[in-house]
Amino acid sequence: MKYLHTMVRVRDLDETLRFYCDGLGLRETRRKEVPKGRFTLVFLAAPESPEAELELTWNWDPEDDMGSARNFGHLAFRVDDIYGLCEHLQSMGYTINRPPRDGHMAFVRSPDLISVELLQKGDALPAKEPWASMENTGTW
Repeated sequence: MKYLHTMVRVRDLDETLRFYCDGLGLRETRRKEVPKGRFTLVFLAAPESPEAELELTWNWDPEDDMGSARNFGHLAFRVDDIYGLCEHLQSMGYTINRPPRDGHMAFVRSPDLISVELLQKGDALPAKEPWASMENTGTW
């Protein structure tokens, strides 16, 4: 398993980039505009640890709940076998809130309700039951 990033939602992307980049010295590593979803993702990293990124998520439409726990999004880990890990977590009694239907991404919550994203290393695995037909549970 490899730690990937921590995601936070931001109100003002320019002001946030000023803080993290100009203030703290982080560098933008990549950016993804998602017009269909109406959001922008910007990944930042410290020069001495480029492998651990901060993902800024800027939703183009204003949100009323900014400043609440919703600002913190999730932790993300790249995993060798997303199906095997999800099966293991289920066997321990944890709910897979967003099953890996696509063989690529899943979400689970920690006992403290921290959302954890699991991403398949390399290409997505072929669709597999029971995951392919499993519905989402709760929120993540």
